[in-house]
Amino acid sequence: MVKKALSIRPRSASGADARAAPGSVNGGRHGASRGGVSGRIDWAATFMLNGRPQRRADLVVRPRSRRAGEVWLVIVDASGSTRRHGALSKAKGLLGEVFEQARRQRVRLALLRANGKQADWVWPGHKVTGVQQQWLADLGAGGGTPLLDALQQAAAWQRRRQQLKPAEQHRLLVLTDGRLRESTALEPSLCPAVLVDIESAPIRLGRARKLAEELGAEYQHIDTLATLNNPV
Repeated sequence: MVKKALSIRPRSASGADARAAPGSVNGGRHGASRGGVSGRIDWAATFMLNGRPQRRADLVVRPRSRRAGEVWLVIVDASGSTRRHGALSKAKGLLGEVFEQARRQRVRLALLRANGKQADWVWPGHKVTGVQQQWLADLGAGGGTPLLDALQQAAAWQRRRQQLKPAEQHRLLVLTDGRLRESTALEPSLCPAVLVDIESAPIRLGRARKLAEELGAEYQHIDTLATLNNPV
């Protein structure tokens, strides 16, 4: 389920995921044990640690093999309407899998809860521990649906984060039944996004699909995800 819900990967430059083949330095089977000055020079670290470099050895190099950090930005709609027909219960089941997958892949989690009058941050980009699962067990629904506020806060957070960590990759997951009172059009997502529709009423309004189109997000219904047997 999680594999499908978070199937969109951030775009990367051509060859960014390529791995170096074994070398032949000194006849070694796996090449040299140290790559030397073969990566990108980290000028900020160089000046902070060594001052103005006088020789090549003073340069601080960021290895090419280091993977960029990744953050899953999750917005969960926990408004009063999600109490109906087990919508929030389904969302919590998916979120539990998302948390576990994030822990396994060692990605950070940024989580916003949308209910009441305004969205609130639960975690602004933390590593996943058992705390998330306990929070999820206690999660209840109620109040309005400040989803637009959540998306605006998420976009502002991403802009600030990208200034601090430009190489970091983001993915957005939105879980909502789409039952918003606001009619303001959404701004397109700043990163690859998936919107999971958790509307479970017998008669469905289908507003979440329109929200996904405005966000430029891939649309999935949680009932469809539940029928998939892909391994996590």
